[in-house]
Amino acid sequence: MNPVLWNNCFMKRPFAATVWREGDWFVSQCLEIDVASQGATEEEALENLKEALELHFEPPQATHLPQVHIIEACCP
Repeated sequence: MNPVLWNNCFMKRPFAATVWREGDWFVSQCLEIDVASQGATEEEALENLKEALELHFEPPQATHLPQVHIIEACCP
């Protein structure tokens, strides 16, 4: 069985968030991870932040196979 992350939640973790008003919008920001969102209400801003965090942790799906490059750097 191939699990689908979007429909199944493998692990839940609490995140601290702040919410403030900017003009007509409420802005929510995660304090542990650099992710933010907004909404017309405080509740909507927090719900949008939850969705943004879930998308942040969703594994990437490449549309093209990535090219692997080898680089060299001097390390003192």
